[in-house]
This record gives sequence, structure tokens and C-alpha cells, in this order.
Amino acid sequence: MTLMILGVCAFVSLIVGILTEGWPKGAHDGLGIVASILLVVFVTATSDYRQSLQFKDLDKEKKKVSIQVTRNGYRKKMSIYHLLPGDIVHLSIGDQVPADGLFLTGFSVLIDESSLTGESEPVMITSENPFLLSGTKVQDGSCKMLVTTVGMRTQWGKLMATLSEGGDDETPLQVKLNGVATIIGKIGLFFAVVTFAVLIQKMIGRKWGEGTTLKWSGDDAMELLEYFAIAVTIVVVAVPEGLPLAVTLSLAFAMKKMMNDKALVRHLAACETMGSATNICSDKTGTLTTNSMSVVKSCICMGVKDLSKYSSSGISSELPDSVVKILLESIFNNTGGEVVVNRRGKRKILGTPTETAILEFGLSLGGDFQAERGLSKVLKVEPFNSTKKRMGVVLELPEGRGLRAHTKGASEIILAACDKVLNSEGNVVPLDETSVNLLKGTIDEFANEALRTLCLAYMELESGFSIKDDIPDSGYVCIGIVGIKDPVRPGVPESVALCRLAGVTVRMVTGDNINTAKAIARECGILTDDGVAIEGPVFREKSLEELYELIPKIQVMARSSPLDKHTLVKHLRTTFNEVVAVTGDGTNDAPALHEADIGLAMGIAGTEVAKESADVIILDDNFSTIVTVAKWGRSVYVNIQKFVQFQLTVNVVALAVNFYSACRTGSAPLTAVQLLWVNMIMDTLGALALATEPPNEELMKRAPVGRKGNFISVVMWRNILGQSLYQFLIIWFLQSHGKTIFRLHGYPDSDLVLNTIIFNTFVFCQLFNEVNSREMEKVDVLDGILDNYVFVLVVGATVLFQIIIIEYLGTFASTTPLTFMQWFVSILIGFFGMPIAVILKQHFPVEN
Repeated sequence: MTLMILGVCAFVSLIVGILTEGWPKGAHDGLGIVASILLVVFVTATSDYRQSLQFKDLDKEKKKVSIQVTRNGYRKKMSIYHLLPGDIVHLSIGDQVPADGLFLTGFSVLIDESSLTGESEPVMITSENPFLLSGTKVQDGSCKMLVTTVGMRTQWGKLMATLSEGGDDETPLQVKLNGVATIIGKIGLFFAVVTFAVLIQKMIGRKWGEGTTLKWSGDDAMELLEYFAIAVTIVVVAVPEGLPLAVTLSLAFAMKKMMNDKALVRHLAACETMGSATNICSDKTGTLTTNSMSVVKSCICMGVKDLSKYSSSGISSELPDSVVKILLESIFNNTGGEVVVNRRGKRKILGTPTETAILEFGLSLGGDFQAERGLSKVLKVEPFNSTKKRMGVVLELPEGRGLRAHTKGASEIILAACDKVLNSEGNVVPLDETSVNLLKGTIDEFANEALRTLCLAYMELESGFSIKDDIPDSGYVCIGIVGIKDPVRPGVPESVALCRLAGVTVRMVTGDNINTAKAIARECGILTDDGVAIEGPVFREKSLEELYELIPKIQVMARSSPLDKHTLVKHLRTTFNEVVAVTGDGTNDAPALHEADIGLAMGIAGTEVAKESADVIILDDNFSTIVTVAKWGRSVYVNIQKFVQFQLTVNVVALAVNFYSACRTGSAPLTAVQLLWVNMIMDTLGALALATEPPNEELMKRAPVGRKGNFISVVMWRNILGQSLYQFLIIWFLQSHGKTIFRLHGYPDSDLVLNTIIFNTFVFCQLFNEVNSREMEKVDVLDGILDNYVFVLVVGATVLFQIIIIEYLGTFASTTPLTFMQWFVSILIGFFGMPIAVILKQHFPVEN
């Protein structure tokens, strides 16, 4: 709006100037304003365009989804964009259906079609109702789907063709800064109106004294127009339109860099919010640990074996044949994984890391996946879900030997469902108290060694069992327990220590056994002596008063359900006013991810539903990456604070100088074109320079801002007011005594030379203040300056353009070439802003 008003000013200035002074002399002022406006528009448009290109790149990355597909008889992982009609897609819980297709085979498939139809009730997919639609989500079960249509020909594609995706909403910081900008704009408008009124009053007073009040010439019209242009330019300088630009630039820069650091930001606001995070609730498996699992211990037929001490044939040779047979049947049929052979004839195990570890164990026992699957027919499957913490399958045995159910899952839960056990001879015997205590002791022993434990069991079903019935919950025979090693990721203990130093509390929320969780948490440095480890079922039973006491101390929550995670996050946010980041990978984590201030989904292990609910996707599933995201978030916040400090200083000085001069002398020392150049330095170029500062290690040594921190801190006010006072006094001194100091009395165009010196000094004050703004509290502002090439380029370009404006564009910018001494003094005065900053920081300390 302000640029449009200036455009009208330029147009009127051109006409009046040409009519009074002729071409080309009369056109200089008007063309100068036009050139300045074009430069501002060009630089802003360029930065906006580059930013839109960055968002396009990020959008492409967002849409990269891989899926398991069988094509030409071979199963492989491929991008959803490479799907073709005729492919067979393997879907499981949490997957998004990538194309329209037909159900081939599967079990208990529930599809959430709410994104397409708006119906909240999930739809059961069977051979009678076989249609699967693109964009819907698998809520339960698993199946194979024959692809019929892809891309824009699908139902989802047709729907998307009618919609255009909206942009991101404004982030909380942008909203906060828009409020700041509005207040500053109003103050600027008030000063502009008063300045214009004072200048008009001075002009009329002068004409009254000359007795020419009723005689108005073209020169008077030009003078009036100049005053109006100054008033409008004060508004242009005062309105900090660079604030939203700085936020967007900083966020876009951070998003791009975070992409390189394996974090994909889906929502802009997450960048800055993560910088304020005070709590991180992290998963264990795959986030704190490597998620490359292997079975290292087992307790089968009541005997504990350390598998590292046995060859594969040694384990199976020590077990009765009947036990090996039932164990392989359980491993290869009750699984969500698969053993496939690729085109090169190489064997490959597909599935989750846990499934892969169990299948690897089965193969090491000498089992054959395909042969074992061919022996019996699968009648019913209940896939694993995090509420039941178990999975089951019903088999029809060959030669009419009846039905058998297999189950596996959390050791305590499966053991509680067993009433019999296989003894050392392989016989089924009742599970007495001694055996139960031995098995529970084994589970604790494995868990204390930071092993993940799973229990496998089976039962013979009566002939009256129907596939419509649920798989039984009790009456099983315990086959054995396996201990799975999942090592802690390298760098996680250091990252947790860094979080603690930064005032961020890390809590582990896992579905695992409490002893396993405590062992891993201690190894990571999460569980301390004064911390509490609690199980989900115990947490659920607590009253609100007890939770109020307990939640701040909780460092580990084991055997937690998705609802427990949601409850913990909700209380931390509402009751304790914390800013909470939550990690999740499963479909059931979606409520907690949605409830959190920042939802972090896992890029490798995460389901599509979890990723859709998240703000940031951690592409390498690594906790250290989460800490990097927090560091970048803090960097965004601090960079924008630096920019605001810099911009408010320029605003305060420009307003004060022009207002004071207008009141004192009846003219403004800084013309419209000069103020537009200052506006460009402080808005667009300042945003580029300060908003792209990379993060440093110091950021993680201070407490988080939290939910209620003031954006403009006391430290910032100290720096703003100190620098503003120095700059205002310098310009006032130059206006009052400049002609004497520079010996300009009797000099032709002495006013023009003095105003040029004042303009040059003002610009160099801003340049050195820009360097000062790199650090708000540290004295050494030059540390790492050469690492930020954008900053160096911006400062270099500003100096170059300033030389061109002073020396070569005098007619347009109302300047005149200066002598070497005048240049030296201008730069020296600007440089003195740096010692002033040091004095402010060292001798006027304030608590932030």
C-alpha cells in the first residue's frame, strides 16, 4: 500500500518537475523514487520466488512414499509413483492405499474412508466388498490388492483435481510479529502526519513572512510534494514489512538445512515451536535404539540358551524334534513378515525389525519358510496391535488333524494366557508355580540385559471353532521366550545429555517390558536416580491429584497404550504448560502426535497415518536428529530476534531524526529515495543477512523459551535503546556542527554536502549495527562471520551500492560525491557503534 502511494508521488513529481524545470532535470526526483520502488519490488520478488522453489522441493520430498509390491512374480519396494495397473500391492495396518484396486486375499481388513467419504465408521473389506480406494487408510488387518487405476484416474485423483491446495497458515511467531508490525506502523503513521503538518506549517509561516501566502508557484507545488513524499516514506520506513519476510526466509532456510540433516518439516510452525520445546516424549525402538534386531537368547523347553555360543545346528539338535517342528510352525505362520527370493536368487527377509529377527531365528534352526507355509492352511489372522500387544493365527493342519492357534507378543501377557508348558523332553505339562516363577525370572533376566522379550505359545482348538469367532485369549501352551537385542544408537547418550543441558526433559514412552525399558533408559542417560519408571496400567489407575505429583518425575513409561501416551502429553501441555514434542511411528500414535505441540513421525518405521498426523518427519528415525531439529528451531527464533533488534533500531533513529529535523529546520535530512534505500537495507537485505545465520552450540546451553517467553527481551531493549541514542546524538551533532567540523561554510551546495555526509554516516551506522546484531549478549560478534557467506555478501553488496549511490547517482538520490576524509569520518562514526555495543553488554548487564 505504502509503495503504491509512493508510486503516485513519483508520478505527480514527474509531471510537476517536467512542467516547472523541463526534461530531463525536472524528472530526476520522480525517476529516483520510481527506481527505488522497482529495486525494492525486484529484490522482494526474487527472494519470494527462491523461497517458493524451496517449498516445491520440500513438497516433492513430502510425497515420496514407498510400498511393497509384487510385479512379474517378484516382491520389491517401490515408490507409489511407479505403480502400474496389474501390480499386486501388500497393505498392512497404518498404510495409505496408494491406488484404486481390488481385494485379493487378506484378514480382518478395516479401511478408514473418512478422508474420501466423510464417514467415520471404518469399512470391512472382504471378497464380497472388494473395492479399495486411493487415499483411504488401513485401520486394521493386512491384505493383497490388485491395482486397477492409478494417478489422476483414481477416485482420490478426481477429487484432488477439483481442489487447489492452500498454503501454510501463518505460524505463531508470524502472528506475534504481525502484531508488533501493526503497532510500529501506527506509531510511524502518527509521526508521519505530525512531520507533514510541521513542514506545512513552516512553509506557510515562511510564505506569510514573505507576503506570498496566496501566490503558489510550481516550485511550491514541488516542495509540498517533497514534504508529502517524506511523510509517506517515514511510514514506509516505520512499517516493518521485512518482519514476515524475515520469518519466512528464516523458516525456509532452516527447512532446507534440516532436510540435509534428515528432518522433513511438514508444517512451517513446527520449526519455531521446536525451538521452544521443554519436553520430548520419545519412543524406544528405532529412535533411541538402532532397530536392527537379532535373537541372542532363548528359553525353550524351560532351558535358557545364549545363542552366540551355539552354531545353528547346535540349537536345533539340543531340542526335541517335536518342539522344533511346533516352533518353526509358530515362527513361519504367525508372522507379518515374509522370506522371499529376488531375481538374483538371493534370500531376503521382509517385515518389521522384530519380525525379521524372529524369522532369522527360524531360518537358523534349519526351517524353510515356503515349505512350512505350504504344510498348513491359514484360516484367520489377528495382526499385532499396540493395545492387545499380541498377534495370533489359526491354522488348519494337514491330513484332517484339526485346528491349531498360535500367538506371540509381550512376554507377561502371553505367559498369563498360558496354563501349560513344553518341558525339556518336549512334553506338554501343566504350568505350575515353580515353572511360572522360573519363566518370569527369565523374562526379568533378559529384560535387565536390555533385551526385548517375546513369548510364543500355541493351543489345539476344538472342532466347533468358527473363523467368525475371536482367537481365544487363554488356555495356551508356552513354547518359549526369546530375547531380542536392539542396541542403543550411537550418539544418543550424548544427545540426551545435550537436551538436559538445554533444559529439555527427555521421557521414554514404550510398549516394552519395564525392565528392558529401564535398562535402555539408563544406558541412554534418560533414567536418573530421582526419576520414576512406571507401567501404563499403573499410570491409568492414578487419580488426578496423584498424577499432578507423579508426572513431573516420570522419565520412563513402559507397557504403555496409545491412550496412556496421549494422556501424558495432554497433562504436560495443559496442567504443566510445557511445550511438548512427541515421537511416534504407529497408527495408534496419531492421537498423541496430534495432541502434541510438535509431532515427530519416523520416516523409516512410521506408518502413513503417523506421518500424516506429524509436523516433522525424522527421515533416519534417529533421536540425535530430533535434537538437531530443536537446535534449528532455537536458531530460527534467535535469528528473528536479531533481525527485529536491528530493524527496530533503524526505525527508532529514522523516525526521531526526520521528526526532529522537520520540527527544527523545516526540512528532512533524509530524502524519500534515501529512506527507501535505508528501508531496503533494513528490510530485505537485513532479513537475508540475519535470518540465515546457522545455529551454534551455544544455543543448546540456554533454557528453552517455553510457552510464555517475551519475544522482545530486556537484552534486546537495552541494545536497541543504546544504539538508537548513540545514532540520534551523532546525527543531531552533525546537523548542528557538521558545517564547522567539515569546513563547509561558504562552500557551494554546503547543505547538500552535509546531508550527504549525514545520509552516509546513517547507512554505515546501520551496517555496523547489523554486525553487532549477530550476537545479542556475546561481545565477540565477528566469531564465525565468514562461515555465513550470505551475511558477507549482503554487507559487501550494501557497501558497493552505497558507494555507487553517493558517487554516481547524485541527481536521483539527492547526494554529491564526498572527499576521502568525509568518507573516512562517516565510516569511523559508524564503526564506533561496535565499541558502544561492547560497553552496553559489559557495563549494563540485564537478566533476560
